[in-house]
Amino acid sequence: MRFPPAFLDEIRDRVPISSVIGQRVAWDRKKTNASRGDYWACCPFHGEKSPSFHCEDKKGRYHCFGCSVSGDHFKFLTELEGLSFPEAVEKIADMAGVPMPVRDAQEERREKERASLTDVMEMATVFFQERLQGPEGAKARAYLRDRGLTPATQQSFRLGFAPDSRNALKEHLAAKGVPKADIEACGLVRHGDDIPVSYDWFRDRIMFPIPDSRGKIIAFGGRALAPDALAKYMNSPDTELFHKGNVLYNFARARKALAKGGTVIAVEGYMDVIALAQAGFENVVAPLGTALTENQLELLWRMAPEPMLCFDGDKAGLKAAWRAADLALPSVQAGRSARFALLPEGKDPDDLVKAEGPDAFRAVLADARPLVDLLWMRETAGGVFDTPERRAELGKTLRELASRIRDESTRYHYQQEMREREKSFFGSQRDTRQGRQDWKPGQQGKAAAPGGQFAKPGGGRMAITESLGQSALVRRGEGMSVREATIIVALVNHPALIDENFAHVEFLDLANSDLTRLHAAILDAMAHDMANDRHAVVATIERAGCAEIWERAVGLIKRARQWPALETAALEDARDALNQALHLQRSARTLHKELKQAEAALEADPSDENFRHLIEIQAQFQDVQATEALIEGFGVSSGRAGRA
Repeated sequence: MRFPPAFLDEIRDRVPISSVIGQRVAWDRKKTNASRGDYWACCPFHGEKSPSFHCEDKKGRYHCFGCSVSGDHFKFLTELEGLSFPEAVEKIADMAGVPMPVRDAQEERREKERASLTDVMEMATVFFQERLQGPEGAKARAYLRDRGLTPATQQSFRLGFAPDSRNALKEHLAAKGVPKADIEACGLVRHGDDIPVSYDWFRDRIMFPIPDSRGKIIAFGGRALAPDALAKYMNSPDTELFHKGNVLYNFARARKALAKGGTVIAVEGYMDVIALAQAGFENVVAPLGTALTENQLELLWRMAPEPMLCFDGDKAGLKAAWRAADLALPSVQAGRSARFALLPEGKDPDDLVKAEGPDAFRAVLADARPLVDLLWMRETAGGVFDTPERRAELGKTLRELASRIRDESTRYHYQQEMREREKSFFGSQRDTRQGRQDWKPGQQGKAAAPGGQFAKPGGGRMAITESLGQSALVRRGEGMSVREATIIVALVNHPALIDENFAHVEFLDLANSDLTRLHAAILDAMAHDMANDRHAVVATIERAGCAEIWERAVGLIKRARQWPALETAALEDARDALNQALHLQRSARTLHKELKQAEAALEADPSDENFRHLIEIQAQFQDVQATEALIEGFGVSSGRAGRA
């Protein structure tokens, strides 16, 4: 509800802010001057050993010089104790001995409705918990046991099971007198004008209750047990209680854990959070199945000045790290940044702690990179900067990145840092080219491959051959490749192939951002049970605002004469074309990883053996290029092209 400003000012003036904060901290005797209303303590928002948290009764404000949090009476209670703003106002008014104002009738009604919905969500949570422990939850319990989660951990996170029934939860709540409107308002059933009889939203899934900042359950995440489920993970829809982009899983528990010290760690999924908590890392949160949002990043900064963003060790994880870096960049400033922990290839936090123990994850955190390192790595990794024009393009990109930072001082230091890195980078490359003819195994940093060069370890960039640098197998984020367009167009035009290749389709890694948007639309259609109908998939693409991209992809396929991907092709021809394209896509991804490893090995140890290995990987790239060219040529020259 809205409170009159005069009322808020009155209760703030009556209650010294030190009285509010003093209930949660111990004042430092040496620095505090109580007679002047000047208080110092160790910050309750982040762990520290020397007091940098200051509050002043005269101003009614607090500020931490370590993590930069600041605010007044109400913000302290909402941020640290998780109270809603009305609850914080009520607590200060009670301390001041001032009665609360008469509340707005409409807002009162909405707050009661929200409280009622929270009660329904609690009932649903208990229902799912009971089903997990009952006979029908045996399969779910076995899955959790195989994932290494103890019964105590399952209970702590209130895990549950949604039965494979269209009506089990709905009928359970109705029997307890919950109105149909409340069940629908909580997002627990699918309903609407086009659904004659509503049915349970979650079925045959392990359930992860999602609490708000006060620990109240506001939504659920569900992990499918059936291997052929269209969506492995599902969240509740947005409701009066829940807006996915504004919530971090495990936020309330993690914030309490930060009182013991450390920083907040953001990972990618529910299971990662729970596995890490079981391994002793309680200060971990996760976004809810989507890329990190601006609001979620703000929540992280409220918890710690430099949150640790941890991403899976695969291409998708690295792309997520880059998206998070771009999201954070405009808002960085003194005492407000992020570090990036990149896991080993093919590992997520759950896998890592299970296989190698908590120390392995601590090692990953210890090796975390600052934001500036991640941006530099993205813009230079795999690049070829052998001409003045290419070096100028890199410089332009780096300047554009730094210019996004809103804080003037931080922007200046980023610009300076990028200039120094660029100077060192190209200086190392020039040194390498000058010494190319004199390189011998064991000589630090002066190795050359045909058509390319290798820079000093830790200094310059090791280039790949020019022809390989032009390959679609190595280029990232440029124009559509025929191979990737073939995959997407074939899937849309022949939806039966989506189910047949679900394991590959779900985690498909595409270089082109526009095709990635089409891929997301296909997944959206799958999640809404519409992926069996071509027209429904195309409609989903159009609703996502991707109609022009779809037309462009189809046009590329027609120009390349890749007729098996088109709608008029027989299913068996489309299946063959898709299998070939997927095989080449997986080969490209594997070779790209091996190339990076070979580059790193040669950069660290420029030996004959490492040099030969790199040349072998480059040769394999050329073989895959040749295979792809043959397949594309077949599409152009084959007599069957008339089917298009």
